[in-house]
Amino acid sequence: MKIGVDLGGTNIRVGLIEGDSVLAKKISPCPADRPADEILDCIGNMISDTLHDDVRGIGIGVPSAVDVDNGIVYDVCNIPSWKEVRLKEYLEGRFGRPAFVNNDANCFALGETIYGCCSDFRNVVGITLGTGVGMGIIINGQLYNGVNAGAGELSSIPYLDSDYEHYCSSSFFTRCHGITGKEAASLASQGNERALAIWEEFGTHLGKLLTAVLYAYAPEAIAFGGSISQAFSHFEKSMRRELCNYPFKATLRRLRICTSNGGDTALLGASALVDRNAR
Repeated sequence: MKIGVDLGGTNIRVGLIEGDSVLAKKISPCPADRPADEILDCIGNMISDTLHDDVRGIGIGVPSAVDVDNGIVYDVCNIPSWKEVRLKEYLEGRFGRPAFVNNDANCFALGETIYGCCSDFRNVVGITLGTGVGMGIIINGQLYNGVNAGAGELSSIPYLDSDYEHYCSSSFFTRCHGITGKEAASLASQGNERALAIWEEFGTHLGKLLTAVLYAYAPEAIAFGGSISQAFSHFEKSMRRELCNYPFKATLRRLRICTSNGGDTALLGASALVDRNAR
């Protein structure tokens, strides 16, 4: 058994995992505005409530830069007090089990490759679409971290008047159109022409980001997760139309694009850090 943790600025999710099954799960609001030690204790208490004697280790995904070797997280998104936190040291000191820390998008990509819609592929890019845009890279079946788990941050590349993240995350809807992504999805489902046009524009921007992904990694598969991916049907057509501008058609024909099948992929991916690092 393993513990998987998915830390977000809104919620903390902890799962007791065996194989590809989540045996027990706890979800709690993240006290993101509190001091660093209080947030650590919140995570630790949730793990304590889920812990089993047979747990071999703990894996945790965090939305930040991570010194993977030492388990130190830096400048966690939406958690102001977490500037530099020795998370691995805290978890191992409290629970006496090995702990492994990585970026949350990396955990998502790993989870989709092992357990999800990309399990038939060895070269995968996992992309989370939500408040921001996260990206994890799997090369020949192995997670590629880069320095401080920073590989794959293509959404920070300058694009138009800002960067890709501004046009491929929820901020696109509020900043450019004065509407939330949830509202746009609801209206589009009702056939609202303005909402459908907004999603078409969103798909075009996302298609340009995917083109950059293809140039950089030429993956076999791309997996989408996050809240915006639930509206895939509204932006798929324009996204694929934009991808047709990619010049290497044989590569494009082999590309599979899918959306995550379940909400526990990030937890499963975090737990997989235990096995991957034990080898």
